[in-house]
Amino acid sequence: MSEPENIVELCGVTRTYKLGREKLPVLRGVDWEIRRGEWMCLLGASGSGKTTLLNLVGALERPDSGMVRIAGIDVSKLNRRQAAQFRNRRIGFVFQAYHLLPELTIQENVMLPGELAGLSRGASKERARELLTTVGLADRMRHRPAELSGGEQQRAAIARALFNEPELLLADEPTGNLDAATGESILTLFGELRTRHPERSIMMITHNREIAKLADRTSELIDGRLKGR
Repeated sequence: MSEPENIVELCGVTRTYKLGREKLPVLRGVDWEIRRGEWMCLLGASGSGKTTLLNLVGALERPDSGMVRIAGIDVSKLNRRQAAQFRNRRIGFVFQAYHLLPELTIQENVMLPGELAGLSRGASKERARELLTTVGLADRMRHRPAELSGGEQQRAAIARALFNEPELLLADEPTGNLDAATGESILTLFGELRTRHPERSIMMITHNREIAKLADRTSELIDGRLKGR
């Protein structure tokens, strides 16, 4: 059976949050898709719902209504355990704040997805070594996050996201905490990784229109609805 053309498909997705007695509609009937091998950029102002949409695509949240299908699977129907297994196996996450565990070395941080997947420690260690070499951190593997610059920490986070060779890479403002030059080097790294694995899809959210120009296609989230598909 062939893989579906779209890695991401959203149909009629809504999401509302409760703030006390008030209801805050964030997504209002979103229809969207990302094709396999595509770099999609999602633009939007702060508070527009970009991260909510990314969390739905990453099976971290469920929609109030509508369908979220990733790699042909309706992830909104998965239970928590199934969703966690799906994320670890098929999706990689890169966050603005890196989310590295401070008590672990960089290599140990990158090994975590392998250990969660039941890979042996030796195999996880070797895979982490390969990835850290790929992102230019071969000489920093035994350091802890606090001993690295912001750019180095983000490179380590990218290596961790790639551990299980995900079909879909989700990046939430990956240069948001970095200076311009370091941010540019991270975007260059994304481009290099994509060249090596053109079959992998990327969803990147940002408020920066210059960054969005790097993508194959851009959508903008305004008042809970997407403009441009």
